[in-house]
Amino acid sequence: MRSAAPYASLPGRSRGRLYQRNIGERRGPRDAFQRDRDRIIHSIPFRRLRHKTQVFVAPDGDHFRVRLTHSLEVAQIGRTMARALGLNEDLTEALCLAHDIGHPPFGHSGEDALTGAMREAGGFDHNAHTLRLLTKLERPYPLYPGLNLSWETLEGLAKHNGPVTQAGWALAEVDAEFPLELRTWPSLEAQVAAISDDIAYDNHDVDDGLRAGLFTLQDLLEVPFVARNWQEICRRYPDVDEARLAPELIRDQIGLMVNDVLQETRRRIAAAGIESVEDVRAAGEALAGFSEDMAEDERQLKSFLYANMYRSSPILAIQNEAKKVLAGLFAAYRADPKLLPWEWHRADSDAIGMVRHIGDFIAGMTDRYAVAQYRQHVGPVALPEGF
Repeated sequence: MRSAAPYASLPGRSRGRLYQRNIGERRGPRDAFQRDRDRIIHSIPFRRLRHKTQVFVAPDGDHFRVRLTHSLEVAQIGRTMARALGLNEDLTEALCLAHDIGHPPFGHSGEDALTGAMREAGGFDHNAHTLRLLTKLERPYPLYPGLNLSWETLEGLAKHNGPVTQAGWALAEVDAEFPLELRTWPSLEAQVAAISDDIAYDNHDVDDGLRAGLFTLQDLLEVPFVARNWQEICRRYPDVDEARLAPELIRDQIGLMVNDVLQETRRRIAAAGIESVEDVRAAGEALAGFSEDMAEDERQLKSFLYANMYRSSPILAIQNEAKKVLAGLFAAYRADPKLLPWEWHRADSDAIGMVRHIGDFIAGMTDRYAVAQYRQHVGPVALPEGF
């Protein structure tokens, strides 16, 4: 068994769960963080990720990423780095797998639509909705709401991108019930999960963008980081067709980013004199991250992807239609809440409560279910059947 680093989160020292009652449970030889990971994997919101947008809305090609495959790739990168740093792999994996569970249909365009529709009730934030789902909305257990995850998992999900100085209504509700110390830095496991997310989508979006024809390899080689890596790959494989080398480019870039994070994180830990989890939370800065040079390389790659993929005309056109679908669907439910499925009918909500209730229902939809509901209750959909 690998020895844990002194600054690793240990399940035996977990701050526990909100609900501690366990009546006759027999669930096998798993520790707290392993149980959290497994509860996430077996949850309905996790299964729904297979039909939720990553970049492409309802892609017709089986090789494009969706939220589920993205989360699995993040988890693979996160586990690798956690192992190398002596961190808790199970907690890291749980955070990676659950980090996007709160996304509504149609990705960030869907979030924009819900934010506008729910403005009078405090808006919508997908990260806060992840916590809301996992602590309140999902009810697979007989005695309490939510998945009853450990404090460390909830803390990591709440602030994996850093301290939260102004919590929105959804996160504030969770924090009031089970305080998560939102103003401190999270565990290194959470920080590793966050940087793993960046590494995964930077590189799989390059892969998907090439596959979709949004840009060419020659376009991509305008990014210095990519050009340097491509030259090295061509040197290693001088007689191999370029089309077969594109996957090698993705693999190499992931490896370079991972190695850079490991080296830089070890440097920061040593420089800050980190010797415990408490030191990590009190460090006052991120300890897991890219070096200055790699951070600049990554910024340039992101800039290319924004210009040539996320804000490209084909993607923007689809996203605009997706926003119309969610806005129209929300307006229909608001005008007549009886259009909601019977199990979602509520007679005791005030105006703010009903807005949030409708938001909860829509946020849980998959892309295709949202389209089906719009067609049923509003009218025809201009979205293409696939990308």
